[in-house]
Amino acid sequence: MAGFKGGMGGAGMQNLMKQAQKMQEEMKETEKLLDEWEIVGTSGGEAVVVYMNAKKIIDGIEIDKSVIDPDDEEMLEDLIMAAILDGYKKADEVYQEKMGKYGAMGGGLF
Repeated sequence: MAGFKGGMGGAGMQNLMKQAQKMQEEMKETEKLLDEWEIVGTSGGEAVVVYMNAKKIIDGIEIDKSVIDPDDEEMLEDLIMAAILDGYKKADEVYQEKMGKYGAMGGGLF
């Protein structure tokens, strides 16, 4: 009986390994880009603005004084949550656009 001649030879496997290594390097670069990407979530006609990166790490919030009513704190809470959710939605879109091509290798922060 003759030996099995199918499958990948050494050169094919090396090429596959190089491609996988290149993809990992590209993913690391993209991860860094997502860390630095600024996302701006807003609500109330930009009365509340939330700044975050594409990995949903919030690094700032601005609130217009016109929406600060000591007798209606729930409204301010709702505006803050709406701005955060707006930012999260935008971050999801950026993340999917940049990391979606990596499929299951892309991790999936969200």
